Amino acid sequence: MEALPISYTGFISFYPAPSGFFTSFDSILRSSAERRVRYREVAVSFGSDQAVLLDRLDEAVRFAPQPTHGLVSKVIAGACTRIPVLSKAGKAAEIDRLVESGAWTDATLALIELELPGWTLRRLIREDGQWHCSLSRQPNLPIALDDTADATHEIMPLAILLAFLQARRMTAATVRSAASVPAVESERTEFVWCENFA
Repeated sequence: MEALPISYTGFISFYPAPSGFFTSFDSILRSSAERRVRYREVAVSFGSDQAVLLDRLDEAVRFAPQPTHGLVSKVIAGACTRIPVLSKAGKAAEIDRLVESGAWTDATLALIELELPGWTLRRLIREDGQWHCSLSRQPNLPIALDDTADATHEIMPLAILLAFLQARRMTAATVRSAASVPAVESERTEFVWCENFA
């Protein structure tokens, strides 16, 4: 039996292998500006993933024929950051009780109260067969000056839930824009007080 010659094709790098010195001292050697840029990239990546998730939840709520336990649970799991922590402390039991009993409007209002404490229901009206819901951070401002989270749906609790998702999106955008502002290090300034005593 004749042995076949073995041949490999592929690219072989002629660069020497890294020593590992810079990987172990990377955090020490990297400048603070480079660290800030890297943190900003992570925040933007997380923000874009969260935006996609909120868009999917928005679509699921918009096309839902009625509120269900699964839909509200999906919104809580995907858009809420405070509820899981509060539920471990036993403070979110009211939402579970309201969802189990089918009190969808009260459950969505309790969800807003616990998850977005700075937001309140500003307006909830029915017009042309649609419920219009507006959530606001500053309900004492005139409506024309207020930056509200608005949503419409044929079913009132789903309109409130859509407005909640819009408020969540606006809150996330505010946090992202605050995180993307570069920190400016203050320069040392020396003041000299000169007074003419003549």
